[in-house]
Amino acid sequence: MRLAGVKGPGPERRRRFSTLTLRILMPNVLPLVVLVGGIFYLDQYRDGLLDAKIAAMQSQAEVIAGALGESALVGPEDRRRLERNTAARIIRRLVVPTNTRARLYLPNGGLLADSRELVAAGRQVQLRYLPPADPSDRVLRFFNRIYDWLLPRLPSGPAFPPYRERLGSGMIDYPELGVALGGEVGGAIRTFKGETLILSVAVPVQQLRRVVGGLLLSANSADIEEGVRNARLAILQASALALTVTVLMSFFLAGTIAGPVRRLAAAADRVGRWRGRRAAIPDLSRRHDEIGDLSAALHEMTEALYGRLDAIELFAADVAHEIKNPLTSMRSALESVDRTDDPEQKQRLMAVIAQDVRRMDRLISDISNASRIDAELAREESESVDLAALLQTLIAMRQSDDGTPDPRYALQLDPHDAILISGLPSRLGQVVDNLVGNALSFSPPKGRITLSLERQGGMARLVVKDNGPGIPPGQEEAIFQRFYSRRPAGEAFGQHSGLGLSICRQIIEAHGGTITAQNRMDGGAAFIVLLPLS
Repeated sequence: MRLAGVKGPGPERRRRFSTLTLRILMPNVLPLVVLVGGIFYLDQYRDGLLDAKIAAMQSQAEVIAGALGESALVGPEDRRRLERNTAARIIRRLVVPTNTRARLYLPNGGLLADSRELVAAGRQVQLRYLPPADPSDRVLRFFNRIYDWLLPRLPSGPAFPPYRERLGSGMIDYPELGVALGGEVGGAIRTFKGETLILSVAVPVQQLRRVVGGLLLSANSADIEEGVRNARLAILQASALALTVTVLMSFFLAGTIAGPVRRLAAAADRVGRWRGRRAAIPDLSRRHDEIGDLSAALHEMTEALYGRLDAIELFAADVAHEIKNPLTSMRSALESVDRTDDPEQKQRLMAVIAQDVRRMDRLISDISNASRIDAELAREESESVDLAALLQTLIAMRQSDDGTPDPRYALQLDPHDAILISGLPSRLGQVVDNLVGNALSFSPPKGRITLSLERQGGMARLVVKDNGPGIPPGQEEAIFQRFYSRRPAGEAFGQHSGLGLSICRQIIEAHGGTITAQNRMDGGAAFIVLLPLS
């Protein structure tokens, strides 16, 4: 259940649309749109078709002009001129089937023949077969509507002059005709009603390099516009299909990423806000990808969090129990002091109270130290620690404090082999000091405490041995529990809180190592610490 008065936003209510989906969709769709837009423009393709058609018209005009110069001239050799009827027959035969318009002009600019009038005079009907309309083809009509909407919004090409056709027009309206009558080839492109283009090519009709007329060929660009339109429609259809596939794949990809991430975020939110029961993290480890790794990491983190909460709860219960014992003893002693008049009895009771106070002080100090270890290990930066140098320093300090050779400390290590690990030197020194102090408390007056350090694979192996009474059978793990209270016979009660070995294991495990205890074959106990080498 949720805490009263706390109303978190929750991942499900923070966003109605996944921004991750949008971030996946945009990089996939935007390049396709830009690419299709560039292809759809098709200016180069259209210009190529126009150039090809103008070249074909020029070749056709030169063929017709050559035929006219060979077969349509009459009169004396030095004054030959174009004969109207012959020229009309040649134009009708060569021009009419090509769907182009030919106009033949005299050197003075007068119109001699026009293929359009020749077709009308011959009562010929031009037929153009259009594709049958298919009213059921809704898809094509849909793309045509898109095309008609999109075309005016495309960047326009170069502007051409308008096409005009007036009665008797010649060199005034068609400057390329003047070029042709001057003996050169001319051409022009004009717009007709703003919808299509009129292509014009003018070539001279010559007789022995003498210009006897000018041939003007013109045609519209309807077939080119139709080809460009068909190409654009094909591109539009293909791009629509590609865009649909891209969007669907993007949503599928986003679903495989954003969906699980949102589930994990929701589960993490529940872990942080729910009370009364454990919130489960979705198990996505079977995906074998980064999201699976994230799921496994969140699951491990959550289990560690719940384990830490359980440990805190158990620690609080243990602390309350351990503090309650000296408090109960103090209360009983104080009540007894009030009821007795015997000075000796009062002195013994006050000694008990003083001992309980010292015991509580020891407990509170060790509890405070244990509660700070996790925060300190998470906050402090690790550094390279030379374990051999650390052991030598600690043993030298203990021998200096004792001032006597008993108990004797023995170090077994290679002084030329620097065994380095990554960690906090102060806390690692605390572990060694606790282990040596524990061995010291169990050693006989002339006992020997041996510390050995060596490499074992990728680990540093530290062993602290004593020749005391050893560990009670079956208690090799129990001694690492908090407030373990089995002490040597004759030791004053309350000198130890029972947290020393528990703190050692806490520090060693935080450094990625292990600590175990076992009895020696020749008597005494051995504590074995394994730490990963840096």
